[in-house]
Amino acid sequence: MGCIAVLDTTNKVTFDTVPLLMVLWFRYLFQALATTGFVLSSQGTNRLQTQQPYLQMLRGLLLFACSFLGFKSLEHIAVAEFTAIAMLTPLLVTVLARFLLNESVSGLRWLLILGGLLGALVIVRPGGGIPTHATFYPLSMVLTYASFQILTSHMAKTEHPLTMHLYTGWTGTLLASLMVLGWWTTDLSAMDWAKLCLVGFSGTLGHYLLILAYARAPASFITPYLYSSIAFATLLGWLIFDHVPDAGACAGIALIAVCGMASAYLGQKTAHKTQSNLSLTASVDEDLL
Repeated sequence: MGCIAVLDTTNKVTFDTVPLLMVLWFRYLFQALATTGFVLSSQGTNRLQTQQPYLQMLRGLLLFACSFLGFKSLEHIAVAEFTAIAMLTPLLVTVLARFLLNESVSGLRWLLILGGLLGALVIVRPGGGIPTHATFYPLSMVLTYASFQILTSHMAKTEHPLTMHLYTGWTGTLLASLMVLGWWTTDLSAMDWAKLCLVGFSGTLGHYLLILAYARAPASFITPYLYSSIAFATLLGWLIFDHVPDAGACAGIALIAVCGMASAYLGQKTAHKTQSNLSLTASVDEDLL
C-alpha cells in the first residue's frame, strides 16, 4: 500500500509536465514489460495460456478504465481524499457480492456500508474543496474497480494470478497506445522520465506485492491492511504538497476507514465460521463413512 501511495503521489506531480495519457501509457507499458520478463524467465510460456481470453480482456479493460478515472481524479483531488474514496471499493464489493454472487450480508454490514458512503459524501460535500464536477471521477472509479474485483474473484478459480497480471498489463498497454497518439510529446526532461519510471516501478511492484499477499493469506485477512494506504497518502500529501485535509474531510476519511475495517473484520468472522462449519460437516461425513 506504500507503493500504491507513492504511485498516486508521483502521478499527481508528473501531471504538471507530462500529459495524463502519456503517464498512463508508460505505467502500463512498464508493467507489461516487467511482468512478461519475469514470467518468461521464471515460468516459461506456461503462464501465457488462459482458459478465459475474453474475460481476461474484459478484466484488463475494467482496470484500464479504473486507472484512467483514478488519474483524472488526481488532477482535481488531493491524494489523501482520493485514497479514502477509493477505499469504498471493499464495501461496494460486498454489495455486488450479495447480488451477483449471492453471498449473505448481515444487517450490521449493511449499516457499515451506509456509513462508508456517508463518509464519502462528507468528503465530496459542496464547499469541501473538491469541484462538484470532479466527484464523478472517483465515484465512477470505485464502481469500476469493484466490478474488477468481482470478476477477479470469479476468474481466480481457474486462472493463475501471474497470468491475469500479464494479460491486464498488455490489455492496458494496447488501449493506452491507441489513446496516447494525440497526446504524445518528446519535450520531456530527464526528471520527467525519472518520474515516469517511478510511476511504472511503484505501480508494478505494488500490484505484484498484493498478488503475493493474496496468494499467502485469505482476502478477509488482507483487506484491513488496505486501509493503511490512507495513512501513507496523507503523509505523502503533507510532505510533497503541504496539504492537510480539513476537519470535514478528516471526519469523512475516518468514517470510511472505520466502517471499512469493521466490515472486513465481520467478513473475517463469517469466513471463519463458514470454514469451521465445513470442517465439522466433513468430519461428520468421514465418521459416517
